[in-house]
Amino acid sequence: MKKVLIPTKLDALAAKILSEHGYQVVQEPKTPILDLAKANPDAHAVIVRSEKVTAEVLDALPHLKAVVRAGAGFDNIDGKYARQKGVDVMNTPGANSNAVAEEVVALILADIRHVVRADETTRRGEWEKAKLMGRELTGKTVGIVGLGHIGRLVAKRISGFECRVLGYDPLVPAEKAKEFGIEPADVETIFRESDFITLHIPQNAETKGFVNKRLLALMKNDATLVNCARAGIVDEDAIREAKGLKSIRFLNDVYPKDAEGPKSVADIADLMMPHLGASTVEANRNAAIRAAEELVDLDEKGVSPFVVNRDMPAGLDASYCDLAFTLARVCRAILGADHPLRRIEASCYGRLQPYSKWLSLSFLNGLWADIDRSSDFKTVLADLETRGVAFKVRDADPTKKYENSMTVDVASEGAAVSLRGTVGEGVKMVSRIDEFNHLYWTPTPYAVFFEYDDRPGVIGAIGEALHKADINIEDMRNPHNPATGHSMAMLSTNKPVAPELVASIAKTIRSFKSSALAF
Repeated sequence: MKKVLIPTKLDALAAKILSEHGYQVVQEPKTPILDLAKANPDAHAVIVRSEKVTAEVLDALPHLKAVVRAGAGFDNIDGKYARQKGVDVMNTPGANSNAVAEEVVALILADIRHVVRADETTRRGEWEKAKLMGRELTGKTVGIVGLGHIGRLVAKRISGFECRVLGYDPLVPAEKAKEFGIEPADVETIFRESDFITLHIPQNAETKGFVNKRLLALMKNDATLVNCARAGIVDEDAIREAKGLKSIRFLNDVYPKDAEGPKSVADIADLMMPHLGASTVEANRNAAIRAAEELVDLDEKGVSPFVVNRDMPAGLDASYCDLAFTLARVCRAILGADHPLRRIEASCYGRLQPYSKWLSLSFLNGLWADIDRSSDFKTVLADLETRGVAFKVRDADPTKKYENSMTVDVASEGAAVSLRGTVGEGVKMVSRIDEFNHLYWTPTPYAVFFEYDDRPGVIGAIGEALHKADINIEDMRNPHNPATGHSMAMLSTNKPVAPELVASIAKTIRSFKSSALAF
């Protein structure tokens, strides 16, 4: 009989489902997870919520095969060490989405009707009816930044208040947003026109400090910002400064660390909660059911679409995964980061062909940071379908003799780009961009790209503009295509080239396609 440890207050349905499938369940929410592990070294699996599954916990369970996180995030589990020990780590994405969406509505209503203060003062015997004049949500404009599961559910829940709902997500096509009753808008429009703005984006290098001084300056007086996503996506100091200049509200449920103690946003948050987004009976039940069912499917059917710590397959050089990721970043830069993608096709040649799906995951991760390279391929395809993106892994044509290379074609609305790359002596190279072949450009931290009608003097003009900006050219490719009369300049630089400078150079040389790249 396989033993499953549950060191958390998870809904009893998990234990019931597992017991019905022949598992022995040990659920002790008051016992520290390490103590429970040491007392049960024969455990087959562990189901956790926020409990930390460290290397020490994993070492205490020599027979462990799976750790299931009853929730979406899994940064409380040492997934890399788990993989080294042959342990699958799984999560239950989407189980908590409705709970978070309803929390957003609850926070807004509680704030505009002064629920907390009204309760406190009335209990003290005071009667502040005249001071607690509220506002109505009905008919207001609500802006949603991030249209994933939670963002779309917020739009659905808020629809009953007859609001105008604006939404921003560069990865969701406009027609898809409209299907959810959302009016597509850019971020600036959302911050300028919304009465309430709610954030539902992941925290990563690109979104850190996303809500900054510039966006806050656009907010209307008496507008409200709600953050039930991640703490790092807002610049706290910028909010502090903005609140000193005008009357805006900030409602918060997320922090850098979930723990007791002072909170850095205490002076700027008008309402604070201790990360209660997923803390509902229903969300707990959904996560419990999903966690138990995933474990059963893994053991009985070998089904593992939610394994998040898959290792590198034998025989595949990790440098090719980095190549796929790099090709995607170049594609994104050329097409523009804000353009919704429509179609993606990829081909892998030579010894890479058996790893086409795996390499495709690395490529897709380069296009969308929230697609993890370790995700299950079928799950990612389903995710792409919700984004309105067609994806295809093509059969490689062996007659082309592109040894150990990868070709990708990406199309957005009204634009497309095609790249091929390979790895030579451990160095990743872009060998083709659209019509320009035999490039063998090695991606560097910073680069700039221009395409233009071939004529003398263009490279000199680019060099002069970069020189005036104190930017040095470290490498350059300048191929020509006599058939089309087009030329391309791909220049590696010693520092990033500002978008304004790229636009200025493009205008000077009459470039019809240009972009700055950074890796």
